[in-house]
Amino acid sequence: VAIAAIAGTIAGLIIFTVTRITGRNLFLITGGVAGLSAIFAMQFYRRAAHLTEVKVSIPQFSELTFVVNNDARQVAWRLFVEIVTRTSTQPLNDDEGIIREALTSLYSLFAITRETLKNSRPSIPAPGSQTVEHLAVTMLNWELRPFLSKWHPRLHVFEQAHPGGPESAWPEAAACRLELRQAQEHLRRYALGFAQLAGVRDAEAMIARA
Repeated sequence: VAIAAIAGTIAGLIIFTVTRITGRNLFLITGGVAGLSAIFAMQFYRRAAHLTEVKVSIPQFSELTFVVNNDARQVAWRLFVEIVTRTSTQPLNDDEGIIREALTSLYSLFAITRETLKNSRPSIPAPGSQTVEHLAVTMLNWELRPFLSKWHPRLHVFEQAHPGGPESAWPEAAACRLELRQAQEHLRRYALGFAQLAGVRDAEAMIARA
Protein backbone atom coordinates (compact mmCIF):
# COMPACT_ATOMS: atom_id res chain seq x y z
CA VAL A 1 0.00 0.00 0.00
CA ALA A 2 2.81 2.38 0.94
CA ILE A 3 4.68 1.67 -2.30
CA ALA A 4 1.51 2.22 -4.33
CA ALA A 5 0.88 5.51 -2.53
CA ILE A 6 4.45 6.70 -3.18
CA ALA A 7 4.27 5.66 -6.84
CA GLY A 8 0.95 7.46 -7.22
CA THR A 9 2.36 10.62 -5.65
CA ILE A 10 5.38 10.60 -7.94
CA ALA A 11 3.22 9.98 -10.99
CA GLY A 12 0.95 12.87 -9.97
CA LEU A 13 3.92 15.22 -9.57
CA ILE A 14 5.29 14.22 -12.96
CA ILE A 15 1.93 14.77 -14.66
CA PHE A 16 1.50 18.12 -12.91
CA THR A 17 4.99 19.23 -13.97
CA VAL A 18 4.54 18.16 -17.57
CA THR A 19 1.21 19.98 -17.88
CA ARG A 20 2.94 23.24 -16.89
CA ILE A 21 5.64 22.88 -19.56
CA THR A 22 5.14 24.60 -22.89
CA GLY A 23 7.06 25.23 -26.08
CA ARG A 24 10.05 23.17 -27.21
CA ASN A 25 10.51 21.41 -23.88
CA LEU A 26 6.99 20.02 -24.08
CA PHE A 27 7.73 18.50 -27.49
CA LEU A 28 11.01 17.03 -26.22
CA ILE A 29 9.32 15.41 -23.23
CA THR A 30 6.40 14.16 -25.35
CA GLY A 31 8.83 12.65 -27.86
CA GLY A 32 10.81 10.98 -25.10
CA VAL A 33 7.68 9.46 -23.58
CA ALA A 34 6.57 8.22 -27.00
CA GLY A 35 9.98 6.65 -27.61
CA LEU A 36 9.96 4.89 -24.25
CA SER A 37 6.43 3.67 -24.89
CA ALA A 38 7.50 2.24 -28.26
CA ILE A 39 10.43 0.43 -26.65
CA PHE A 40 8.23 -1.08 -23.96
CA ALA A 41 5.66 -2.10 -26.60
CA MET A 42 8.37 -3.82 -28.68
CA GLN A 43 9.71 -5.65 -25.63
CA PHE A 44 6.19 -6.77 -24.72
CA TYR A 45 5.58 -8.00 -28.27
CA ARG A 46 8.83 -9.97 -28.29
CA ARG A 47 7.95 -11.59 -24.99
CA ALA A 48 4.46 -12.40 -26.24
CA ALA A 49 5.80 -13.78 -29.52
CA HIS A 50 8.42 -15.76 -27.61
CA LEU A 51 10.52 -16.56 -30.66
CA THR A 52 12.43 -19.82 -30.41
CA GLU A 53 14.97 -21.36 -32.78
CA VAL A 54 14.52 -25.11 -33.35
CA LYS A 55 16.52 -27.52 -35.52
CA VAL A 56 14.52 -30.38 -37.06
CA SER A 57 15.63 -33.39 -39.10
CA ILE A 58 13.08 -34.76 -41.56
CA PRO A 59 13.09 -37.01 -44.66
CA GLN A 60 14.55 -35.42 -47.83
CA PHE A 61 16.46 -32.89 -45.71
CA SER A 62 19.30 -33.48 -43.30
CA GLU A 63 18.42 -30.65 -40.93
CA LEU A 64 16.36 -27.47 -41.12
CA THR A 65 16.34 -24.47 -38.81
CA PHE A 66 12.99 -23.04 -37.75
CA VAL A 67 12.11 -19.92 -35.78
CA VAL A 68 8.67 -20.27 -34.19
CA ASN A 69 6.38 -18.11 -32.11
CA ASN A 70 3.25 -18.96 -30.15
CA ASP A 71 1.04 -19.02 -33.26
CA ALA A 72 3.40 -21.39 -35.07
CA ARG A 73 3.57 -23.64 -32.01
CA GLN A 74 -0.23 -23.91 -32.01
CA VAL A 75 -0.25 -24.95 -35.68
CA ALA A 76 2.53 -27.47 -35.07
CA TRP A 77 0.63 -28.94 -32.10
CA ARG A 78 -2.57 -29.38 -34.12
CA LEU A 79 -0.70 -31.11 -36.94
CA PHE A 80 1.20 -33.33 -34.50
CA VAL A 81 -2.07 -34.48 -32.95
CA GLU A 82 -3.65 -35.12 -36.35
CA ILE A 83 -0.73 -37.28 -37.48
CA VAL A 84 -0.21 -39.43 -34.39
CA THR A 85 -3.88 -40.18 -33.71
CA ARG A 86 -4.66 -41.65 -37.12
CA THR A 87 -4.83 -45.36 -37.88
CA SER A 88 -3.00 -44.66 -41.14
CA THR A 89 0.15 -43.77 -39.21
CA GLN A 90 0.07 -46.85 -36.97
CA PRO A 91 1.86 -50.09 -37.94
CA LEU A 92 -0.18 -52.23 -40.34
CA ASN A 93 1.01 -55.83 -40.67
CA ASP A 94 0.38 -57.86 -43.79
CA ASP A 95 -2.37 -59.90 -42.14
CA GLU A 96 -4.28 -57.06 -40.47
CA GLY A 97 -6.00 -53.79 -41.24
CA ILE A 98 -7.60 -52.56 -44.44
CA ILE A 99 -5.61 -50.67 -47.06
CA ARG A 100 -8.66 -48.67 -48.14
CA GLU A 101 -9.13 -47.34 -44.60
CA ALA A 102 -5.46 -46.34 -44.44
CA LEU A 103 -5.68 -44.48 -47.75
CA THR A 104 -8.88 -42.73 -46.68
CA SER A 105 -7.24 -41.67 -43.43
CA LEU A 106 -4.24 -40.28 -45.31
CA TYR A 107 -6.57 -38.33 -47.59
CA SER A 108 -8.22 -36.85 -44.52
CA LEU A 109 -4.83 -35.90 -43.10
CA PHE A 110 -4.01 -34.16 -46.39
CA ALA A 111 -7.27 -32.19 -46.30
CA ILE A 112 -7.04 -31.27 -42.61
CA THR A 113 -3.45 -30.09 -43.00
CA ARG A 114 -4.48 -27.80 -45.85
CA GLU A 115 -7.40 -26.43 -43.86
CA THR A 116 -5.22 -25.86 -40.80
CA LEU A 117 -2.77 -23.84 -42.88
CA LYS A 118 -5.53 -21.89 -44.64
CA ASN A 119 -7.16 -20.95 -41.32
CA SER A 120 -3.92 -19.93 -39.62
CA ARG A 121 -2.08 -16.65 -39.77
CA PRO A 122 1.02 -17.06 -42.01
CA SER A 123 4.36 -16.95 -40.25
CA ILE A 124 6.89 -14.23 -40.97
CA PRO A 125 10.11 -16.12 -41.82
CA ALA A 126 13.29 -15.10 -40.05
CA PRO A 127 16.45 -14.81 -42.18
CA GLY A 128 18.04 -18.22 -42.76
CA SER A 129 15.17 -20.18 -41.22
CA GLN A 130 12.01 -22.02 -42.26
CA THR A 131 8.44 -21.84 -41.02
CA VAL A 132 5.96 -24.43 -39.78
CA GLU A 133 4.05 -23.92 -43.03
CA HIS A 134 7.13 -25.01 -44.97
CA LEU A 135 7.33 -28.23 -42.98
CA ALA A 136 3.61 -28.94 -43.48
CA VAL A 137 3.66 -28.26 -47.23
CA THR A 138 6.78 -30.40 -47.61
CA MET A 139 4.98 -33.26 -45.88
CA LEU A 140 2.02 -32.88 -48.26
CA ASN A 141 4.00 -32.59 -51.48
CA TRP A 142 6.86 -34.99 -50.73
CA GLU A 143 5.07 -37.70 -48.75
CA LEU A 144 1.29 -37.75 -48.93
CA ARG A 145 0.68 -36.57 -52.48
CA PRO A 146 3.10 -39.02 -54.23
CA PHE A 147 1.88 -42.01 -52.22
CA LEU A 148 -1.82 -41.25 -52.69
CA SER A 149 -1.42 -40.34 -56.37
CA LYS A 150 0.19 -43.71 -57.01
CA TRP A 151 -1.88 -46.11 -54.94
CA HIS A 152 -5.36 -44.64 -54.77
CA PRO A 153 -6.07 -45.01 -58.52
CA ARG A 154 -4.66 -48.56 -58.56
CA LEU A 155 -6.77 -49.68 -55.63
CA HIS A 156 -9.81 -47.96 -57.11
CA VAL A 157 -9.39 -49.87 -60.40
CA PHE A 158 -9.25 -53.17 -58.48
CA GLU A 159 -12.30 -52.27 -56.40
CA GLN A 160 -14.26 -51.35 -59.51
CA ALA A 161 -13.31 -54.61 -61.20
CA HIS A 162 -14.00 -56.73 -58.10
CA PRO A 163 -16.91 -55.18 -56.18
CA GLY A 164 -16.99 -56.56 -52.66
CA GLY A 165 -13.92 -58.69 -53.28
CA PRO A 166 -11.28 -59.08 -50.54
CA GLU A 167 -8.24 -56.82 -50.67
CA SER A 168 -6.06 -59.92 -50.24
CA ALA A 169 -6.95 -60.77 -53.85
CA TRP A 170 -5.43 -57.51 -55.08
CA PRO A 171 -2.12 -58.44 -56.79
CA GLU A 172 -0.47 -55.20 -55.65
CA ALA A 173 -1.60 -55.40 -52.03
CA ALA A 174 1.81 -56.48 -50.71
CA ALA A 175 3.65 -53.75 -52.63
CA CYS A 176 1.18 -51.13 -51.42
CA ARG A 177 1.55 -52.23 -47.81
CA LEU A 178 5.35 -52.06 -48.10
CA GLU A 179 5.27 -48.49 -49.38
CA LEU A 180 2.63 -47.64 -46.79
CA ARG A 181 5.01 -48.72 -44.03
CA GLN A 182 7.73 -46.53 -45.54
CA ALA A 183 5.34 -43.58 -45.73
CA GLN A 184 4.29 -44.19 -42.12
CA GLU A 185 7.89 -44.06 -40.95
CA HIS A 186 8.41 -40.78 -42.79
CA LEU A 187 5.20 -39.36 -41.33
CA ARG A 188 6.39 -40.41 -37.89
CA ARG A 189 9.52 -38.30 -38.41
CA TYR A 190 7.39 -35.37 -39.53
CA ALA A 191 5.27 -35.82 -36.41
CA LEU A 192 8.40 -35.63 -34.27
CA GLY A 193 9.39 -32.50 -36.16
CA PHE A 194 6.05 -30.85 -35.43
CA ALA A 195 6.41 -31.97 -31.82
CA GLN A 196 9.76 -30.17 -31.59
CA LEU A 197 8.26 -27.01 -33.04
CA ALA A 198 5.32 -27.23 -30.63
CA GLY A 199 7.58 -27.84 -27.63
CA VAL A 200 6.06 -31.25 -26.87
CA ARG A 201 7.93 -33.19 -24.23
CA ASP A 202 8.52 -36.92 -24.60
CA ALA A 203 6.89 -37.01 -28.03
CA GLU A 204 8.37 -40.45 -28.76
CA ALA A 205 6.42 -41.94 -25.89
CA MET A 206 3.23 -40.17 -26.96
CA ILE A 207 3.56 -41.60 -30.46
CA ALA A 208 4.18 -45.09 -29.07
CA ARG A 209 1.00 -44.88 -26.97
CA ALA A 210 -1.15 -43.35 -29.70
